[in-house]
Amino acid sequence: MPLHSKHLLGLDGMSREDLQLILDTAVSFREVLERPIKKVPPLQGKTVANMFFENSTRTRLSFELAERRLSADVLGFVATGSSVSKGETLKDTARNIEAMKVDMVVMRHSAAGASHYLSRVIDANVINAGDGSHEHPTQGLLDMYTIREKHGRLNDLHVCIVGDISHSRVARSNIFGLKTMGARVSVCGPATMIPREIDRLGVDVYHHLDDVLPTVDVLNVLRIQLERDAGRLFPTIREYRQTFGITRRRLEKAGRVMTIMHPGPINRDVEISADVADSEHSVILQQVLNGVAVRMSVLYLLSTRN
Repeated sequence: MPLHSKHLLGLDGMSREDLQLILDTAVSFREVLERPIKKVPPLQGKTVANMFFENSTRTRLSFELAERRLSADVLGFVATGSSVSKGETLKDTARNIEAMKVDMVVMRHSAAGASHYLSRVIDANVINAGDGSHEHPTQGLLDMYTIREKHGRLNDLHVCIVGDISHSRVARSNIFGLKTMGARVSVCGPATMIPREIDRLGVDVYHHLDDVLPTVDVLNVLRIQLERDAGRLFPTIREYRQTFGITRRRLEKAGRVMTIMHPGPINRDVEISADVADSEHSVILQQVLNGVAVRMSVLYLLSTRN
């Protein structure tokens, strides 16, 4: 049963049925990853191009592994050293790659909406691996999968996203997906890091972390994106850590056991303390493994539309 859309550009507007289908299909691929032989043939004969215009470790490697686990031929592209440095446009780069008979394109780009544009100029399936501060749909999906795996459901859970919401494409995809699946979503951070009118997305907004923790089931902690000048949005790293850092003492004071998540990379002892990141309640490494299964699910389901 294919997805309703030819592409995965974001979770905003995606139906509950499609989200459910991706998560349910990922369960089967998660089982494949536990086998001695982890390769299956659904994408045999297909070629997938990974176009990464931004630095990436987890997402790029996760997609590459998912594609190879599905027996696809994988074409890697990074902007550094490519014709992009000579002035070639995104459209020309993508169309030249597609001319090599590529079936699917996975793209990360610094410009919001880049994947939407790409889907209009090439015929191949397009998967958004993160576009600016807009969306990161497969991260949102793997977070949802991990929560459901841990708690057995998404409906009626309280998920709080903490940190730099303004710069976070992960936060947006989580909000769209979790709300569609019936979860209660809150965001928490300094006022300078919370977009205006974000409550229109149906989320509760907090500026004091200790006020929300006593009701939280899942805490999704975002990285402080210093490379995007996020450090200018609060006085000092030390003050941010004291006010919004996730520490064992703060969690014990809340008096509630909650699942700890982080999309990575982690700034240890800034937004989250090392002992919490490595604690028994952390599912950060499970997120990484589940990301491969979720991306296998997306690739497989989109390929059935071709």
